[in-house]
Amino acid sequence: MGKILFLGIPAYGHVNPSLGIISELVKNGQEVTYFCTEEFKERIEKTGAAFKDYGKVMDYSKNRTKTNLSMTLKSLTKIFMETLRTCENAIEIVLKEIEGIQFDYIGYAAACPFGNLIAQILKIPSFSSFAIFATPKEMLPKNLNGINLEDLKNSPAVKSHTELKYKLKEKYDINLPDLIDLFFNKGDINFAYTSKYFIKHPEYYDDSFKFIGPPIYDRTEDLSDFPYAEIKNKKVIYISLGTVFSNYDVSLYDIFFNAFKDEDVVVVMTAYKVDLSKFDIPKNFVIRNYISQTEILKYANAAVTHSGMNSTNDLLFNSIPFVAIPLGADQPYMASRCSELNACISLDNDKLTPELLRDSVFKVMNDQNYLENIRKINNSFRESGGYKKACEEILNLKSEYSYI
Repeated sequence: MGKILFLGIPAYGHVNPSLGIISELVKNGQEVTYFCTEEFKERIEKTGAAFKDYGKVMDYSKNRTKTNLSMTLKSLTKIFMETLRTCENAIEIVLKEIEGIQFDYIGYAAACPFGNLIAQILKIPSFSSFAIFATPKEMLPKNLNGINLEDLKNSPAVKSHTELKYKLKEKYDINLPDLIDLFFNKGDINFAYTSKYFIKHPEYYDDSFKFIGPPIYDRTEDLSDFPYAEIKNKKVIYISLGTVFSNYDVSLYDIFFNAFKDEDVVVVMTAYKVDLSKFDIPKNFVIRNYISQTEILKYANAAVTHSGMNSTNDLLFNSIPFVAIPLGADQPYMASRCSELNACISLDNDKLTPELLRDSVFKVMNDQNYLENIRKINNSFRESGGYKKACEEILNLKSEYSYI
């Protein structure tokens, strides 16, 4: 039995994709220790992994959502400063928790800022989970709203980065990545949850990247309270802006209500931690704080999505026609790529109207060309090997690792 250390970050979009890999490793006799925060303990332990809590060192990440949605030079600097502090503190916490344990492999979320650093310290084979596979070049121009990265040169984050770089080099003999690479931590092998057919610029990805298809993993969630009788024999439209961007612009929910209130459909909508009390909610809407997306897509005829990677992959894998309303992060990339492949309609949230949304949803639902193009992507996903391929790649790492 091998021992594997995995370092996660407290975000559903990053934890969920990794669970299938962890589950597959456990099934293959590996003993996995997974660091994250208490919120994710139950779902991590369901994979068979041993859960370890970072404690307060990762608390800053809970407060980053609003900062990420409206990026300025000041907010970007704040993120980098917090990240650098977290790197230094998390290294000490993790090393203390695993003292005396010899691991065979280390894995981490690519967005885990200290993942590669601890891998360097432990000097064992590493793998990285790229929940967001769009590269910095593809994401930053949209995310930074025109901020020139040259502007960062006079930021206090640069000074802090330089200081930490020399400190870590002296203490552990490791190399701190450049600022912009702190959230794109590569390993000896790197898993991207898509197919080569789907990616826009294959030249950005070296041979260390393994395209294993979407993270389809049965998390066995309790759905006993869902009113299935209300969606039986009905056209079902599923709407979700995810968990991070659910509060991005509450006025979007008013557009959703007005778009479908008079239509002969049932709209199943998630509104994660959103206060909808001021809205007049139509009778044909079923709204939950959280819904198992995997389960509800078995009933959906079409969807409206913010086009995060996990949501988009779920829709493509289940062959559900959809309309994308990208709001930030990797969503513009995902939405534009699907649109380029004629697999969805992508709309600008700043120009969105109930009429435009309604017409677009019915178009993708009724035009078979969208479904045919979705199935082309779906076929490429199913040929990618999935979690079993990821497990095989990891377990083959040790014999190829340069240190051994």
